[in-house]
Amino acid sequence: MSQQEKLLAKLTTKPEPRDFKWSELATLLGGLGFELVKGKGSRRKFYHVGKKTLINMHEPHPQNVLKSYQVREVVKKLKEMGLVIE
Repeated sequence: MSQQEKLLAKLTTKPEPRDFKWSELATLLGGLGFELVKGKGSRRKFYHVGKKTLINMHEPHPQNVLKSYQVREVVKKLKEMGLVIE
């Protein structure tokens, strides 16, 4: 199982993980073809050029762990794109 598959499996577990780190998300989305675009402050966008899809979020701070709602939003967007199958 590749690192991408492991991260995707961890992200999509039920209930959603409470220990999914920002760095893991950046690695996962980067491997799926997303580009990280930095905005002002902690604003970040992940843009997928091929599918013209945008995921907007704030990079968590001071901790590096995603909030539950952020995990749900990312999973929802990946399902809409067909990158995650239920």
